[in-house]
Amino acid sequence: MAHDADAKKASKHWLWLLLLPWIAMVWVPSYNKVEPVLFDFPFFYWYQLLWVLISAVITALVYIKTKTRSPGRPQGDAR
Repeated sequence: MAHDADAKKASKHWLWLLLLPWIAMVWVPSYNKVEPVLFDFPFFYWYQLLWVLISAVITALVYIKTKTRSPGRPQGDAR
């Protein structure tokens, strides 16, 4: 049982990654500019769109690292 508690505590550290997209979007002066332009989109727009993709990857990673397995079900069972 102590091993389970240590594993849960260690997996909670992955949640800190979820702050990265939040900080990137809240700190507006870092991306409030026009240059550099990418495919005729100002930096302001493509930076935010890029963070949508990055946020999805980070969220998936945190989900995978923090999900708990059911004790009565084998890992490969998809029911």
